[in-house]
Amino acid sequence: MIKKNFTLAEIAKEIGATVNGDEHCEVNSLATLANAKTGQIAFLANKKYRQQLNHTQASAVIINKECLDDVPTNALIMDNPYLGYALTAQLLDTTPKPSSSIHSSAVIHSSVNLGENVSVGANTVIEAGVVLADNVIIGAGCFIGENTSIGSHTAIWANVSIYHNVKIGTHCLIQANTVIGSDGFGYAPVSGKWLKIPQLGSVIIGNNVEIGASTTIDRGALDDTIIEDNVILDNQIQIAHNVVIGAGTAMAACSVIAGSTTIGKNCTIAGLVGINGHIEITDNCIFTGMSMVTKSIAKPGVYSSGMPVSPNKEWNKMNARVRRLDSISKRLSTLESEILEKDK
Repeated sequence: MIKKNFTLAEIAKEIGATVNGDEHCEVNSLATLANAKTGQIAFLANKKYRQQLNHTQASAVIINKECLDDVPTNALIMDNPYLGYALTAQLLDTTPKPSSSIHSSAVIHSSVNLGENVSVGANTVIEAGVVLADNVIIGAGCFIGENTSIGSHTAIWANVSIYHNVKIGTHCLIQANTVIGSDGFGYAPVSGKWLKIPQLGSVIIGNNVEIGASTTIDRGALDDTIIEDNVILDNQIQIAHNVVIGAGTAMAACSVIAGSTTIGKNCTIAGLVGINGHIEITDNCIFTGMSMVTKSIAKPGVYSSGMPVSPNKEWNKMNARVRRLDSISKRLSTLESEILEKDK
């Protein structure tokens, strides 16, 4: 996609900022304060980088009014520069669409219901009974299973596999190599062997949901796996069968949720978090990186359990002490009992 120039006046109108300087100055891309050149726009959202304002070569910067005296160039002033950065990034985005037409090599069953302006990439297979609403975009090499429905303005990148009977809402974005609707991990032990249990539920995804690359969302065993509106999922996440994720929740890379767990609304789950199955997490919980959640949580707040890295020698000493905790606890109990006996 060819870069397009925008004047500062045009950007200010889109992001709700005020121009300080030449409103006719044009920019065509974003950069950091330290690396920006002429024709680029930068931003300051973290005060620890404020000293870089004095030396930036950017044609303009997005700042709050408190930093204006440090700016040697044009400025877009707003209360939340990070929001300004996000909106400007959308305006200047040059990412191509996953596809822009229906490719001749795509295999589309005759019963598929295609809305207006639907695009389907090369070598994609779309099975019987699928419904693609207006302006849906499906990239190359995808598979869309029987009776799946995809809402308007949803974009799916290359090599995504969506199994049968899945429902996806409007304005969603699904990154490459993601799998939605694969079998949940359901087996019954029989005489030392495992008997597979067919997974009869599906996956229901709401509106404005974004799903990162190589993430897997399993279908429900009986009821559905549900991802509510405005959820954002990072890359390489595992969502097991019958999980429910409440609206507005964000989940970072390599985290996992075991089966039949319900996550509340507006939760934040950092990277490498493991959440046990068959539990409930209330709204507005934050789990820091590498937390292990083993039981239900009924009170909103910040929760942690992962241990920070330390030098190997320190870790070995601490581990040795942890192993002695049981014997130390028993000795303390004995001493307490002896003291109580003397006090009688």
